[in-house]
Amino acid sequence: MGNSYVFEGKTTNEAIENGLKELKVSKNKVDIKVLESEEKRSFFSILTPRVVKVELTLKDNEEAVEKPEKTTYKKEERVVEFDRNLVKEKMEKFLEEFVKHLPQGNITYKVEIIDNDVHVEINGDDTGYLIGYRGEVLNNLQTILTNIASKDLDCKAKILLNIGGYREKREKDLENLACKIAGTVIKTRKAITLEPMSAYERKIIHLKLQDNDKVETHSIGDEPYRKVVVALKK
Repeated sequence: MGNSYVFEGKTTNEAIENGLKELKVSKNKVDIKVLESEEKRSFFSILTPRVVKVELTLKDNEEAVEKPEKTTYKKEERVVEFDRNLVKEKMEKFLEEFVKHLPQGNITYKVEIIDNDVHVEINGDDTGYLIGYRGEVLNNLQTILTNIASKDLDCKAKILLNIGGYREKREKDLENLACKIAGTVIKTRKAITLEPMSAYERKIIHLKLQDNDKVETHSIGDEPYRKVVVALKK
């Protein structure tokens, strides 16, 4: 029997896809065992992070491909076609009921189609509990919205959720951090490993520094503890 690896995700499919991507193999090359399955969750259980674990075992004579250290992102990604106006209507219907059940009043929402994506904006006097530590709750809510929007579609809708301007603030903070860390690495000539970040946050670091002619970045570790390493170019 081949080697076994454990991977995590917010859903069983996501955990499996994470594993296949990390091992760089197709689904028919592994045996899959669900260690922690999804369970039915209430409407507001999105406030509690969910982690699904799966074990992928490489079939006989199959080997995992060594993961490349450096990650390169394209600034422009392929556009997935779906009926954005229909998705916009579904989001507005969902959010109308959602805000009625929130403990704080004065919560507003706006759904717009911008650059072929469906943007959802939520604002209010106190929305911190909808953002959570480092945006954990916000990311879970975005996943829920994406699943709702993608139901009955032939593809996965792209929903971009922002709450209280968090995305802009966080992106600016991370870009400033990337520049500061790059300067330290250049000065000390020693690599620096950042704290664990989500894929969205790691991508911001990689994009900010990918054109830097003195440092390079790569990610290490497994989700949800994957980290960015900033090092001098060899």
